[in-house]
Amino acid sequence: MNQQSEISRLKLEAAALQDRLVGWRRDFHRHPELAYQEFRTSGIVAKQLAALGLEVQSGVGKTGVVGLLEGSKAGPVVMLRFDMDALPITELNQTDYVSENPGVMHACGHDAHTAIGLGVAQLMAQHRNEFAGTLKFVFQPAEEGENGALAMIRDGVLNDPAPDIALGLHVWNEAPAGVAQVGVGSVMAAADILTVKVQGKGTHGAQPHLGVDSIVLAAHIVTALQTVVARNTDPRQTAVVTVGKLHAGTAFNIIAESAEMTGTIRTFNAAVRDQILRRVTEVVEGTARALGGSASIEIKSISPATVNDERAAQLVRESAADVLGAANVSPDQFTMGAEDMSEFLNRVPGCFFFLGSANPARVPLYPHHNPRFDIDESILSDGVAILAGAALRYLNGAR
Repeated sequence: MNQQSEISRLKLEAAALQDRLVGWRRDFHRHPELAYQEFRTSGIVAKQLAALGLEVQSGVGKTGVVGLLEGSKAGPVVMLRFDMDALPITELNQTDYVSENPGVMHACGHDAHTAIGLGVAQLMAQHRNEFAGTLKFVFQPAEEGENGALAMIRDGVLNDPAPDIALGLHVWNEAPAGVAQVGVGSVMAAADILTVKVQGKGTHGAQPHLGVDSIVLAAHIVTALQTVVARNTDPRQTAVVTVGKLHAGTAFNIIAESAEMTGTIRTFNAAVRDQILRRVTEVVEGTARALGGSASIEIKSISPATVNDERAAQLVRESAADVLGAANVSPDQFTMGAEDMSEFLNRVPGCFFFLGSANPARVPLYPHHNPRFDIDESILSDGVAILAGAALRYLNGAR
C-alpha cells in the first residue's frame, strides 16, 4: 500500500471512531477526577487497553496506566502520552455532559486527550501486523502542577522498553479547530511556584505607629516584583512574574501581623530563570526589611520548559499536513503556559503539539481553566489520525 492510500485509510478509520471518541470524552467529562484520584478514569483506560490485547500495567505513578502494543517484529519504541486529571473548578456549562462531581471539572481538555489516546490505541491495534516496533501508551495522572510525569518516571515508565521518541498533544482553544501548531525548540515555559511569608507586628488599627503593617509590606512587595521583568530582564528574553493570591488580616480594625502570597514565575531560558529567582529573592527580602518587617521566600519548581526535537516535530507536521492540509499546520506554537510533558522530553526526543479546538459557531469560546471551557469535539478524530500517522512514519523508518 502506498503512502497516500495509507494516509487516506488512517483518516477514514479515525473518522469512523468519532462517535466512540465523543462518547468517551463526554463520559470522562461527566466524571472528572483530581490529581492522583483518577481511579475511575484509569480503570476505564486499563480495561479498554486490555480488551484491545495490549499488555497493561496500572498504578504507575500512583494512578497512571501504561499499555504496550507490539508490532509484527522488533523495532523502535514510540511513546504516546495522554494526561487524565481535572481541575478544582465548579463547572458553569449547561450541557448534557456537565460535570457530576461538585467542584471538579475538565476545564483544560484532558478528557479529550484521554479519549484520543484510547482512539489511537484502537486504531493502531487494528494494524499491529503492519509495523515493526512497539507503541507505548502512557496515560498520566496529575499534570496540573502535581508532577505526575515525574511520578511515572520514578516508577520506571521510561524503562522496559525505553522509548526512542515521545509524542503528545494538547487541544487548544487559542487556535481554531482544524489547525495544528507544531513548533521547534522551547514551545512552553518552565514554571515555578513562588511563596512569600511576610512578618510584621500586629496592633490596633487606630494605632498603626505601634506596629508594622504586613499588608502594606505585601503591597509594596507585589509592586516591586513587577520591576524584575521590566527592569532586570533582557527585553529580548521572555519571562513572567505573577502574584496570584494574597492572604492577610482577620478584622477591619487590626493591623495584620503577617501576610502570605503565592504566585508563579515563567521562563524559557535557564540563565534568565536563575537571574529572576535571584532578583525576586532580593526584592522580597529587601523591601520587607526597608519597611521594618521581614519576609521569607520559597520557590518550588513545577516543570522545566517544554522543548520539541526538530526531527520529531517534522514527523508531526507531515502527519498533520496529511490530515488537515499543509495550509492548516503552523510553526507558531509558543505560550508561557507550562506542561510536565517537558519531563519526558528532557529525557527522550519528541514533540508536543497543539491541536486547535475553538469553533465559536458550534461551542461558546472560553479559555482553558475557565468554568465554561468546552471544545469542538469534531477535532477528536483529527488528533487520533495525526498521532497515528506520526507514529507509523517513525516505525516505518522516517527517522
